Amino acid sequence: MQKCDMAVITGSGFYDFPELTDPRAVEITTPFGEVQAVCGSCDGKAVLFIARHKKEHALLSNMINHKANIYACRQAQVDVIIATSIVGLTNPDLPLAKILIFNDLFYPDNRLPDGSHCTFFTEENQIGRGHYLFGSPFFDVSGVLKGEDVISDITYAYVNGPRFNSKKEIRFFANYADAVSQTAGPEAVLAGELEIPYVLLGYGVDYANGVKEEPTPIDVLTENMHRSKNAFAQAVRLLLAYKQYHFNGFVYRFDSPPE
Repeated sequence: MQKCDMAVITGSGFYDFPELTDPRAVEITTPFGEVQAVCGSCDGKAVLFIARHKKEHALLSNMINHKANIYACRQAQVDVIIATSIVGLTNPDLPLAKILIFNDLFYPDNRLPDGSHCTFFTEENQIGRGHYLFGSPFFDVSGVLKGEDVISDITYAYVNGPRFNSKKEIRFFANYADAVSQTAGPEAVLAGELEIPYVLLGYGVDYANGVKEEPTPIDVLTENMHRSKNAFAQAVRLLLAYKQYHFNGFVYRFDSPPE
């Protein structure tokens, strides 16, 4: 696998990345399964592009192999993972259709969609086993992405899918987070265990169930979905030019990880 400067992992509505030049489809073999991705260049940087749901949303959130996707990023030796996710807002004071930069995570059960623990550490005496410690699991790019269409310093909550949440469930999450979606929690934790900087960009397409007295109209949600791809693509291109990515957490290991 050739080295890439950056991995871009995208969600609903963002199934291809036309900004890539010389794109080529690749299938990456990992210890956790195969990953279908695209390698290409953008603004002089080598990019590994993974559409986590695949084209036409072939995979629902409960079907995504997060371990394979994140491990493929490691095999590509990326300097950073830029992840995007459309989200439902649990904070009624936040406006829709803005780029969201998250700095904290609410994911208390730390489980993958199949119910297993969200970790690469699964075997007794495993080389590299340890505890992931962090102030924030997300690398902060608020100094890079600025403007009236960007909101930072907010909390992301991961929820299991594929169903959406009830009003009572959303009311619970609203005590701890500003937005929810069904994919980015496991990615952040797994990237942290591999010591890969992980940026999470969100885009509020609707207010979650019960947040507003009237639900977000379907036509507004659909329009925001369409707008999100272009907004994300522009943000990613700005982040390509940034050169100071670094892992801002710590993994307390009980044995040295393999080279």
